[in-house]
Amino acid sequence: MPLLENHIAVVTGAASGIGRAIAAGYAREGAQVALLDVNAQAAEAAAQEIREAGGLAESFELDVRRREDCVAIARRIAEQVGRVSILVNNAGINRRNAFAGDGAAVIKDWEDIIAINLNGVFNVTHAFLEPLRASKGRIVNIGSIQSFVHVRTPNSPAYTTSKHGVLGFTRALAAELGKYGVRVNAIGPGLIETPLNAQVRANNPDLVKIFMDHTPLGRAGKPEDIVGPAIFLASDLSSYVTGSIVMADGGYRAI
Repeated sequence: MPLLENHIAVVTGAASGIGRAIAAGYAREGAQVALLDVNAQAAEAAAQEIREAGGLAESFELDVRRREDCVAIARRIAEQVGRVSILVNNAGINRRNAFAGDGAAVIKDWEDIIAINLNGVFNVTHAFLEPLRASKGRIVNIGSIQSFVHVRTPNSPAYTTSKHGVLGFTRALAAELGKYGVRVNAIGPGLIETPLNAQVRANNPDLVKIFMDHTPLGRAGKPEDIVGPAIFLASDLSSYVTGSIVMADGGYRAI
């Protein structure tokens, strides 16, 4: 029996990278998937791929910064798809401007990154809280190695702050929502090769080397490397797991 049969899963940032891989993986395990992304065309292309492979998927345009839009999307999905029992908060951005650099860039980085990576997680989770409570659902938040450390590469401190916040939010919700049977966990990816960081990887091989020198497995991750942990945390295999973060970082935090 597929691990996620009879579940309806919402995945944000599902048009590419980790979100797209998780949505496809959930569909393979029997879930009906709603792919949410600010890029409506790319989200629909990802949903179409799932349907062509025999899965069930619908796409919806969503900017997670807009709280009222999150509420409206939750209502549409309830009417058009059904009661959501899995939520993956994956939508996120990163920038690499130093805090002591250009003041205007630093302020914009802070506002944009916190709005998407942290406020967006709050907005979407709050919008879907009712069906998740009713279904004794599962919430999977995408954190980072930067939920614990500020990596030794040029990186916006706003990103590290946002990912610390995601882990704190995960633990706070796990403590509060456990009495409703809702489990809340996170995944902590290391360096994952996605379209989001493709340009940085191509233009800055020294940055990649810093990561690889600190990664026991000696390679960057692929989006598919996050799918297994995401399936585990959404399935009954993790029925007694909540408030935790599963690291998928090639051992980065081990050394």
